[in-house]
Amino acid sequence: MLSSLHTWLTAINNNKHFQAITVSVIILAALSIGANTFELPSSVRLTIYWLDQFILVFFLVEIVIKFFSYQNKADFFKSGWNWFDTLIVIGSLVPSAGQGILIARLLRVFRVLRLVSAVPQLKLLINALFKAIPKMSYIGVLMFIIFYIYAVIGSLIFSAINEVLWGDVSISMLTLFRIATFEDWTDVMYETMAVYPLSWIYYLTFIFLTAFVFLNMMIGVVIETMTEEHASAEAEKKAAKDTTALTSSAQKFATHEQVEALQHEIAEIKALLKQSQSTK
Repeated sequence: MLSSLHTWLTAINNNKHFQAITVSVIILAALSIGANTFELPSSVRLTIYWLDQFILVFFLVEIVIKFFSYQNKADFFKSGWNWFDTLIVIGSLVPSAGQGILIARLLRVFRVLRLVSAVPQLKLLINALFKAIPKMSYIGVLMFIIFYIYAVIGSLIFSAINEVLWGDVSISMLTLFRIATFEDWTDVMYETMAVYPLSWIYYLTFIFLTAFVFLNMMIGVVIETMTEEHASAEAEKKAAKDTTALTSSAQKFATHEQVEALQHEIAEIKALLKQSQSTK
């Protein structure tokens, strides 16, 4: 009985229609959270409240189905996405009354993030992003070094021109961040060029390094990691298909052997019947 229950729950969990319903409920949860930010009639708010209760019950049932669909229950907790989903659902159980109403509403906002774990393509993107972080951190360190060097140079040369923008290293780094994001950077450049005509070299080299070289390096790392993650996902799918095919072939082979054994037994019975008839 437990085996059949496990098979049934696994079939539900892997069912595409059930997964589509889960995504729809997550989107509905996001819309209900957004609706609560408007001034609404009490009747509409009551409807949203009961809708929220339904969504919470659905999420609880979905987590239970997912948990019991695992043959080995410990495997459920080996997945970071399962932990993520479980914590969000548990957070949604915080009562939305009294002093905890703000915390409850904030925790309910994170339900929208469940869309990431429910859609495989989004999962792939997030996994790739997390795997790219170690490589991106080295690029970030190199960027910080460049920022620091240019900030020191800018503070030493341009502080007399505009102390608000170049007063010290920390302020200079903020100014450089403004330049790197192209926010009115030409105004800053023309102000210093009025005193130092060749100061454009300072700005253009900084922009070339940060906005072009390092940014493209970041994009390259993310694309490379996404390609690797996609290849890994495709390999897992192929392995799963091969396993299913082998299992099916083994079952067919076993069935063929059983048929042959049954035919052999029938032949023996016929031989015995003939022998008994001839004896008579």
